[in-house]
Amino acid sequence: MTYFKSQKILFYSLIFLISILKGNPNLAQEIKQNLVSPCCWAGTIYDLDHNPEMEEQIEKFVSQGKTKDEILGYYVGLYGERILAIPIAEGFNLMAWGAPVIAGIIGIVIFIVYIRTPKEIETGVIYKSSKIPFDDQIESELSKMD
Repeated sequence: MTYFKSQKILFYSLIFLISILKGNPNLAQEIKQNLVSPCCWAGTIYDLDHNPEMEEQIEKFVSQGKTKDEILGYYVGLYGERILAIPIAEGFNLMAWGAPVIAGIIGIVIFIVYIRTPKEIETGVIYKSSKIPFDDQIESELSKMD
């Protein structure tokens, strides 16, 4: 029974060691999705295959055990904030995060006000007697024509 426990411990420690050495493939994929390809600035590194050197460098950073923030910070230092596919939510970039929310709320309020206002208010026919001479005679003749 102790032999089985020692094998189990050895097995789990090997798996842990391999995962540390190999790095986190999901982390590399996440970083590639968060960086814009600097060759054409048209899409992320994950979507485009124009930058194999950069992909290898990201894999290398991940295998070295660097965190996502360290890797993104490295590329922001090289290329500026333009390299980030998702802007950092501070300063003027807050507008990129807040404007859609504010526009959505305004749109919902306008929609609710539009739905709640009555479309047409029906009013009865209001007849005011006028001081036109022979008005009653004209009205009676018009009603006979109908």
